[in-house]
Amino acid sequence: MPIGFIDVSYLQAPAFQTSSASRWLLSRGTDVWWWPITGTADPADVALLQPSDHERLSHTRSPARAAEFITSRARIRTILSTVLDVPPDLIELGRRNCPCCGDPEHGPPAVLRPETPLWISNSHTEGCSMLAVSDSPVGVDVEHMRAVRTDALASAVLTRSEDTYLRTVLEGTARTKSFLRMWTRKEAVLKAVGIGITTDLTAIETHPRSEGTARIVAGLSGRPLTWSVSDLSLPGPWVASVAHRDGLPGTVNLHRAG
Repeated sequence: MPIGFIDVSYLQAPAFQTSSASRWLLSRGTDVWWWPITGTADPADVALLQPSDHERLSHTRSPARAAEFITSRARIRTILSTVLDVPPDLIELGRRNCPCCGDPEHGPPAVLRPETPLWISNSHTEGCSMLAVSDSPVGVDVEHMRAVRTDALASAVLTRSEDTYLRTVLEGTARTKSFLRMWTRKEAVLKAVGIGITTDLTAIETHPRSEGTARIVAGLSGRPLTWSVSDLSLPGPWVASVAHRDGLPGTVNLHRAG
């Protein structure tokens, strides 16, 4: 469905009671955690899985993907345990209703239990996973630096001005990083909107000449919303961005999870 026809009513978060840890985070803005992913899972992480996690895991054939899922699920619960001030095994993860069709099976991720007004987003790529937590809709995306056929993908992904900019960047690593920067900005915004990569990417301008933070417009129900998208600096072969509502108080805080 074109992004211009999405209902925005889901963007209004309910006024729940919050713990002291939640109030601490709410006063800061958006917090983002990242952690490296290895090829094996810690038995302690397996113990934090819930029945729904085991169900998803039963359909995973790759041992590496399984280890990635186990580690990330456990790390998300451990982080949220600190933020929400509850034991990790009491945290139930799920999804909000899809803003397009209302289906809870493919809406944006959410903390179902305990009740909280916080919004979350997560992303993973080869060797790295991330979690973003905010008091308003948020989206995070991370991509591993790899060979990308930028010329072949440009017409399906980039706006005309983005394509023009990319052609000024030297071929090789620099051009690949620039392309992935634009990609992560787009995906982070669409995750914050709540739909992910389901719309025309060439309609979203990421302003690649704006370094660090860019203001990106994604229209909803004929009423465009402006998002503040920050590039995240990670000490590894990854490119990452986080998006949240523009104009809200607070900063973006990046942490490495243990």
